[in-house]
Amino acid sequence: MTQVCLVGDPEVNLRYELLSRETARNALATYDLREPFENTVVVETVSLGAAVALLNDLNWYLVRFTRDAFLREPSVSETEWLSRDLAAAVRDDEVSPDETERFLKIYGVEYESDRDDEGPPDAVESTESDDRDSDDDNDPDGGTVETAPDLVEPMYAARTGPELPEYDLRDVSDTLVVRVAEDEFGGEKQR
Repeated sequence: MTQVCLVGDPEVNLRYELLSRETARNALATYDLREPFENTVVVETVSLGAAVALLNDLNWYLVRFTRDAFLREPSVSETEWLSRDLAAAVRDDEVSPDETERFLKIYGVEYESDRDDEGPPDAVESTESDDRDSDDDNDPDGGTVETAPDLVEPMYAARTGPELPEYDLRDVSDTLVVRVAEDEFGGEKQR
């Protein structure tokens, strides 16, 4: 299964914007929407081709309401994501999966407890497998559920060896790695 992650612009509620519009709502109707990070929408598709097609179907909304869109294809990497452009290039056989590792966009993952200088919560072991839907603020037992972590300040880095470059823009508990195409490296791509 290929996962698609849409990251909303800070000024909008991405889930609301997508579901309040008929065309986007219809495109997403067959998917289980999750929010593992603050103001994101994540869905699972059957293949890389289906994931790229979904992003193409949602393009009008992506341009207006998102700051990023990326995909995770297990045949390329179990833990690292692909930018939309890089995923399309892999799907179209313009780039082999082995050639996607060099250029990276690394997001910091900031938990609510990080903002309080306490470190990550024990309840969330890894952002890579966090499948919670954070719509509810309370758990069934009456306690408070930890809010979804934020994706903060992406850092561009080039991998020069087997080790991942260290995220150094701020103190964070975790990172999310997105492999990007060479022409996307070093700055935001124009939509």
